Amino acid sequence: MRSDIEIAQAATLKPISEIASRLGIPEDALVPYGRHKAKISLEFIDTLKDRKNGKLILVSAISPTPAGEGKTTTTVGLGDALNRIGKKAVICLREPSLGPVFGMKGGAAGGGMAQVVPMEDINLHFTGDFNAIALANNLLAALLDNHIHHGNELGIDVRRITWKRVMDMNDRALRDITAALGGPGNGYPRQDGFDIVVASEVMAIFCLATSLQDLKQRLGNIVVGYTRDHKPVRARDLKAAGAMTVLLREALKPNLVQTLENNPAMIHGGPFANIAHGCNSVLATQSALKMADYVVTEAGFGADLGAEKFIDIKCRKAGLKPAAVVLVATIRALKYHGGCELKEVSKENLAALEKGIANLERHVNNVHQHFGLPCVVAVNHFTFDTEAEFKLLQSKLSYLQVPVISARHWAEGGAGAEAVAHAVVELAEQQHAEFRFVYEDALPLWEKMKAIATKIYGAAEITADGKVRKQIKELQEGGYGHYPVCVAKTQYSFATDASLRGAPSAHFVNIREVRLAAGAEFIVMVCGDIMTMPGLPKVPSSEHIDIDEQGRIVGLF
Repeated sequence: MRSDIEIAQAATLKPISEIASRLGIPEDALVPYGRHKAKISLEFIDTLKDRKNGKLILVSAISPTPAGEGKTTTTVGLGDALNRIGKKAVICLREPSLGPVFGMKGGAAGGGMAQVVPMEDINLHFTGDFNAIALANNLLAALLDNHIHHGNELGIDVRRITWKRVMDMNDRALRDITAALGGPGNGYPRQDGFDIVVASEVMAIFCLATSLQDLKQRLGNIVVGYTRDHKPVRARDLKAAGAMTVLLREALKPNLVQTLENNPAMIHGGPFANIAHGCNSVLATQSALKMADYVVTEAGFGADLGAEKFIDIKCRKAGLKPAAVVLVATIRALKYHGGCELKEVSKENLAALEKGIANLERHVNNVHQHFGLPCVVAVNHFTFDTEAEFKLLQSKLSYLQVPVISARHWAEGGAGAEAVAHAVVELAEQQHAEFRFVYEDALPLWEKMKAIATKIYGAAEITADGKVRKQIKELQEGGYGHYPVCVAKTQYSFATDASLRGAPSAHFVNIREVRLAAGAEFIVMVCGDIMTMPGLPKVPSSEHIDIDEQGRIVGLF
């Protein structure tokens, strides 16, 4: 069996100008990065504004498990399948972070016969967007410390600095550090730390910005810390927004690549799906909708986190409206949710499957009842899935009147997802979606959080200690009450306890910490332990990545 990288390296790629021409993008609107990837100019994107939008399809999934679901693979396969059945389709994905690439998760280019290419480039640096985001983030950090060093005219309280530096690599040693040691010439010593680039608020802003001016405005609104009398200090107070925007000017242009089947794909941005909204850039999605009949995109983690944030943050901010949702599941993962141990998920186990289907049922109900959207369940096929297991899954979900379709795109490419594509078209073109948000803008922050927890997670109540309640009240009274809520919690369960598989109910969601993302314009509610600088596993993926005598990359998935 060939590896993903071997499949990708054997692919016949077309010049990126040819891919662009299918979308009506002229060659002079491209900024080429070699023969097979390019950026699309913002000037061309501006010319698309008056065009009618195509239909937006969101790919989400059950709660993630170690058994795997294949959301990105399904997104790519569905995009190829829609093109195969005569629809003009574009896929929109996030860019991979080097931390997971060299750590344990892997890349974000799909897999098997459903990949975006050039896979090595996409997973390794790509067009340099993440480097630009890191530089903009760290410029702000440097300007902040420099201001304090040169007299601290703004009266910044060094105990209340909230802005961290970032790097696009997993490095647990940098989570908590002491900066500015070595005497007065090096500044004021203080406790500091690093986040991974995808967890930076700059990344979240980058993916919500609709223009260079919007980007500059949002960057200027970033709160980096507070004065001694608790007044916020913003990036614009440090005169940082202009230079940060300059660093991000080229990066803001969406990236165009292709699938193995030479269909267009826009890969741009990559916010961490816990601390941010976990979606690709608004610019990429909006542009694709003007150039295609169908745009297939995904949101990070399961539907309780990714789809909810996609709808309540990205769609709310950008005026987007999905036509349908594809929920990805595997029989392996559902058995895991039913209590089956990971080493046993490849064996037929109808009892575990029946129990684990509760996780999928809740996600389907959430999509129908709380998002008001039609959906199809795409079962990512594995060779050891049995007919009895698939029939049980169809039977158990029949009362929900949702199509349950076996998808074989990993092995067969777009041809293996044609049934899913036909079902998506039928839902998107024949059903009238009653799209809605989980909560309204006017609802207080506490009630917004409660709505997400009780409606989407199945919780009985939300809790917080006095300090956190006071912070929420201060944010509400400080003019941030209209912001949406971005919940940071474990992706592995509806609860905040990752060990609770399936569909736990009547649990309590405790808000441990509250963070203001004033530039991105949302409030982060941290529930449970969330890590914004991951560490490497005992055997990181980097040990298998190498380059051979011919200069080809090997071992990259």
